[in-house]
Amino acid sequence: MKSYDIVVLGSGPGGYVAAIKGAQLGKKVAIIEKESLGGVCLNWGCIPTKTLLKNAKVLKYVNHALDYGVVVDGKVSVDWSAMLSRKNKVVKQLTGGVAGLLKKNKVDVYNGLGKVLAKNKVEVNGETLETKNLIIATGASPVVPPIPGLKEGLEAGFVKTSKEMLDIKDVPKELVIIGGGVIGCEFATIFSAMPDTKVTMIEKMDGILPMMDDEIRKAYVKALIKDGVNVLTSAEVKSLSKNSVTYLKDGKEVEVKADAVLLSIGMRANSQNLDVLNLKMDRANIITNERLETSVQGVYAIGDVNGKYMLAHVASTEGIVAVENICGHKTTMDYTQIPSAVYGSPEIATIGLTEAQAKEQKLDYKVATFPLAANGRSLAENDANGFIKLIFDKKYGELLGGHILAYNASELVGELGTVMKLEGTAEEISTTIHAHPTLSEIILEAAHSFDGKPIHM
Repeated sequence: MKSYDIVVLGSGPGGYVAAIKGAQLGKKVAIIEKESLGGVCLNWGCIPTKTLLKNAKVLKYVNHALDYGVVVDGKVSVDWSAMLSRKNKVVKQLTGGVAGLLKKNKVDVYNGLGKVLAKNKVEVNGETLETKNLIIATGASPVVPPIPGLKEGLEAGFVKTSKEMLDIKDVPKELVIIGGGVIGCEFATIFSAMPDTKVTMIEKMDGILPMMDDEIRKAYVKALIKDGVNVLTSAEVKSLSKNSVTYLKDGKEVEVKADAVLLSIGMRANSQNLDVLNLKMDRANIITNERLETSVQGVYAIGDVNGKYMLAHVASTEGIVAVENICGHKTTMDYTQIPSAVYGSPEIATIGLTEAQAKEQKLDYKVATFPLAANGRSLAENDANGFIKLIFDKKYGELLGGHILAYNASELVGELGTVMKLEGTAEEISTTIHAHPTLSEIILEAAHSFDGKPIHM
């Protein structure tokens, strides 16, 4: 029987980062993966979707080439197989990189389904591994609600999760997306850019992206509609047939044609087959504290399986926090400053409190905004759709939250995170010199707006 200091179950962005960090801190580490190294994020999530989103963005640029004074002769067409090939090439390069990093750090990799026998024993491929510490990083899977025809549609391949959608052989002419969350919005952006593809999004709640700031998401809906997406909210899917979806809206049942359906209404933690540990649970989610410890000593749960934030960068950070605690450090996780993004067109990036949350907490706050239409770089890029919204504590001017709707918004939110980490204020942002012309100047201008004295508006 092989013995380890740490065994990691799952090799997604939480698991492989935890394994590498553990090895760097001198621990003997093994990682178990039943499918492909990198987990959902690298293989069927974050990376492949962003690759296809770039393809869609290029197509959009070409179709609007005349806006930039560029003449394109002939009809612009799409080679979907070439797009998929580029996506697969990127995925292969990154997953190969993860394998190389694990090897370099002398982490033992086991390809197979790991079965937990006890808190210190895991079986894989008929071999039992003994461990002092167990890190559960098994991720999550799409929720499949009991809608008539849905299960049959999944079995027939008519209904697809995001995983299958990333390898769809042909671009659908009529795509119906069930769910208005991040995954649904990103696929809507990808396929609405394709020639002759009609995209319909059906969301049961009264608005898409319910966790986002209200002003941001309302503006984003307008952008989706402008791109040709039929966004239906307060609409409930009632049934599916071989080539259609029936939904209920305003008391009326409506049938919409579809040659493909994307199911994206949420994810459920992969915590099954762990009964032997008798962990404290919140439904399917493994309960953890700020050190990522579960209710069982020596067992940690990171990433989607604890259900706190189903985001790759959160999983990676949790992996580091868990390993540092295993190694005797007293590291804790701060969930108040988690950045998140929707990689649409334009992008959404957000961190900290929304205005609604500030109101709920009865904080004395002030909102400062600035539009892209007043930013020189955005106008030069011909991409001036969007704005920034910053939420400050009124007394000291401390930044409490930031919300951006803009191209490359995901690249700007890091600055806001740094400011918040340092308890920075509107004054400190406004006296920080930003390069000109850059999109980042919208942060500067919004900070000037805190005192009601924006320079360029």
